[in-house]
Amino acid sequence: MLHRYCLLFLLLLILTGATAQPLSPSAILTERERARVVDEILEDRFTNLLPQLMRREGIDLWVLISREYNEDPVLKTMLPSTWLSARRRTILVFYDSGEGKELEKLAIARYDVGNLLKGAWDIDVRPNQWEALVKIIQDRKPKKIGLNFSKNYAHADGLTFTEHSEFLEKLPVEYQKRVVPAERLAVGWLETRTEKEMAVYPLICRLSHQIIQEGFSEQVIQPGVTTTDDVVWWFRQRITDLGLETWFHPTVDVQRADKQEFEHLRTFSKRPTGQVIMPGDLLHVDFGITYLRLNTDQQQHAYVLRPGETEVPEAIRKAFQQGNRLQDILTERYKAGKTGNQLLLEALEQAKKEGIKGTIYTHPIGVHGHAAGPTIGLWDQQQGVPGSGDYPLLPNTAYSIELNAAVEISEWKKTVRIMLEEDGFFDGQRFRYIDGRQTDVYTIPRKLPYVK
Repeated sequence: MLHRYCLLFLLLLILTGATAQPLSPSAILTERERARVVDEILEDRFTNLLPQLMRREGIDLWVLISREYNEDPVLKTMLPSTWLSARRRTILVFYDSGEGKELEKLAIARYDVGNLLKGAWDIDVRPNQWEALVKIIQDRKPKKIGLNFSKNYAHADGLTFTEHSEFLEKLPVEYQKRVVPAERLAVGWLETRTEKEMAVYPLICRLSHQIIQEGFSEQVIQPGVTTTDDVVWWFRQRITDLGLETWFHPTVDVQRADKQEFEHLRTFSKRPTGQVIMPGDLLHVDFGITYLRLNTDQQQHAYVLRPGETEVPEAIRKAFQQGNRLQDILTERYKAGKTGNQLLLEALEQAKKEGIKGTIYTHPIGVHGHAAGPTIGLWDQQQGVPGSGDYPLLPNTAYSIELNAAVEISEWKKTVRIMLEEDGFFDGQRFRYIDGRQTDVYTIPRKLPYVK
């Protein structure tokens, strides 16, 4: 009897895919190695990028102020790898004394912030931290003092009401007149990708692609048994098992030959949960990881083969091609200086000419998932986005090309949405996908070599 139960248990494991060996992902660094890479990238950004940005925006002194666990989003990207948050009140000061001179990087703190920011507060001389900051400013006599407040970008609006008020109480009036919003400087710091970052970004995107391909395979999905929630939580667990992180909870949804319409609200917030995945289903995933302080954001599709099928149905393949074409229409129009709104309207106009019912909601990506930079549409704002949509495309910036094409599938007697998202890089001259893009729908199960 025991032997019989063991056989039944083994069969159950096989049916649920529990015994399947996970696909081998690309190399993932140890925590110590990651810290080294993060700090090297940060040093390069401070040394080579930040002076350029400050001169571009005409700000010679930039002050960032945060308290522990309420960090300015920009300041948090400037902390060394071993600092997981600000400490007490953390104040960073960057001073540019002119072309050809090294940027001064100071922390109004009793100790250095890592190896890159020198502690510049002698508590025995000036017990008050604000007075120590003011003395730094008075000694350098800046023309413009940048502070992080912004109407259009939460990323650049990290200075809290209390910190702003206390700082201005101590700052002499003559210097208060020199305070300017550092919005474009903050956005520039967040959106600009350096050569060192772009050396590691392809592998990060590859890891994300590999995890999607594993999750959307017979390694994980048993048609008739596995639910969409099962796959969602498999993705979360896989991320954890690999020692990675994610910046949002993945979603997995189904479109099939039924009477259920798949409108935008269902896509974003009202999708049913726990659906059993069946043969003939078109699956969609929205997934991303965080690794080495950079993020991915990808959406891809898989089709569950019906008994006797060996290929994705032609109608679905043609629908997918419309999604790829909509991506091309958008990225072909990338040009430095164009605003997000200009790019959106040009792409939608061309899509309409080609008979593609497209919706575009593309966003920058990098140190944040929904990052700072030009917004190229929102799913519910297809005429343009005031503020962030008026920001221009600049060189060396990264984007998640996120959109969907609504296509009528006559065999299903309904419209399906081909929802795609892939990460790309714009160098100022041309756009490229960081690790390519999906150009065909995966099948579940995959074809096996030498088996027909």
